[in-house]
Amino acid sequence: MPDAPFPDPLAFARATQHAAQESWRAAQARTLDLFGYGLAEHPYEIVAETPLWRLRHYRGDTAPQGPPALMVPAPIKRAYVWDLAPGVSVVGTGLAHGLDVHLVEWRPPVAGGAPHGLEDYARAVRTAAEAVAARGAGVPVVLGHSLGGTLAALAAALEPAPFRALVLLAAPLSFAPGSSAFRDAVALREDHTPEDGLVPGAQLGQACALLAPGTFIWHRWLDGALSLGDPAALALHLRLTRWALDEVPLAGKLVHEMVEWLYREDRFTAGRLEMGGRVIGPQTLRLPALAAVSTADEIGPRAAVAPFFAHMAAGSTEIIEHPAEIGVGLQHLAILAGRQAHRQVWPRIAAWIAARA
Repeated sequence: MPDAPFPDPLAFARATQHAAQESWRAAQARTLDLFGYGLAEHPYEIVAETPLWRLRHYRGDTAPQGPPALMVPAPIKRAYVWDLAPGVSVVGTGLAHGLDVHLVEWRPPVAGGAPHGLEDYARAVRTAAEAVAARGAGVPVVLGHSLGGTLAALAAALEPAPFRALVLLAAPLSFAPGSSAFRDAVALREDHTPEDGLVPGAQLGQACALLAPGTFIWHRWLDGALSLGDPAALALHLRLTRWALDEVPLAGKLVHEMVEWLYREDRFTAGRLEMGGRVIGPQTLRLPALAAVSTADEIGPRAAVAPFFAHMAAGSTEIIEHPAEIGVGLQHLAILAGRQAHRQVWPRIAAWIAARA
């Protein structure tokens, strides 16, 4: 009879710690909800779903005049940061510019479920785009933020036909040393995430804070202090604080492949990422692509996009840079929730999309 594996003596302690962290964060979230900083989303309907995602469709006050848009959030947090509040809502901005707005709502993985990795999420983006087109809306422009943008780029490189164009919002594609401060911190980690099981949201947030305390702790505190003299900035800061408390677990396989294949080995930019029986990279991403990057973002800056774009077809790419602003907590979120970004950058993004309708 084979020997049973020796139980991890710290497993119970870790589980208890994570449960306590989740309870404390939930209590903070409920308090902010009581003060009016909870959800303020546009109405939507679910038009397609799988065990991994649901597809939202938003209706504006008038019929859409522009092309369909498929918005892809990062699966690390809840999707409503795309629809945070009036005036700082990407969903609302898309509707105001006549886009037929759809959004992928990732479903959190469950213990014992199928282990989903990069390819599973990339194929999910493609399937969601095909679901948009099947509704008669046409081939969508895909917009992705952070890891959501990376996944959208992987999907488009794997199979470009389901997409009209690609818009990357603070989404890193290149992971060479020095491309971003966060990349360097992640790559230097000595431990490796197991491919099985789940990574609790609180554990992931804690790991990010330990890896890059300047980005995830001190800059957020400084932003809160600077927001005190501006009621609108303070309200935005508190809404984003509320959203940040809404963490979800990630599949260990996704975290493992993201760290090893992208952050450490930079396989995508090098053109040697194997996915779906193909090798993908800049040479297989044959779509018009636009990237919006903040000069102060330490996760998805220009240097995390430009090297990839340099290997794509000449004239097919464009980068828009925008400055830091107050109220967003993390500058990585400025393109989604920044007041200045919505006034100055989003009209340019909408015009770029309209030119490819």
